[in-house]
Amino acid sequence: MERRFERMMEQYQGLVYTICLQLTHDHQQAQDLAQETFVSAWLNLEKCDEKGERAWLCRIAANKAKDYLRSAAVRKVVVCESETFAYIPQTGDSTEQMLENDEGCDNIRRQIGSLSEPYRSVCTAVFLQGLSQTEAANRLHLPVQTVRTQIYRGRRMLQKRLLAGCFENSAAVV
Repeated sequence: MERRFERMMEQYQGLVYTICLQLTHDHQQAQDLAQETFVSAWLNLEKCDEKGERAWLCRIAANKAKDYLRSAAVRKVVVCESETFAYIPQTGDSTEQMLENDEGCDNIRRQIGSLSEPYRSVCTAVFLQGLSQTEAANRLHLPVQTVRTQIYRGRRMLQKRLLAGCFENSAAVV
């Protein structure tokens, strides 16, 4: 079994990395996800038919990347074209890093709070509380597709408001 796994790694490591990179657009994250893919493959190797190894590994890699993209650590909202970001803190962030972003976070919170319902509740659940769309749908007792639509529309409203605020601030500086 070890020999089979070593052969799979040698043969498909480039493919697995490429799939992760195509989905995340981040070299470091693609390397991490490729490694996670092979760990998962090792733990479940007995479930894989040798004829379908390639497709099986591709599916694991794609699922790992999609899970990463859905995670709260990835959701970032650009406040302005300057280097001010609002984000949900990642587990490795220091207190200083979190404090540096408080101003942007406060602005995002205010803007989300000013949205009309149902967008305020859904955006609060997903962007501020870090819930997935499915979790938000369950908590708010709504169909998942309704939550997806409301997130899409709420995000567009937020982008317009935040960009309008950026242009007002830049005009005042000039």
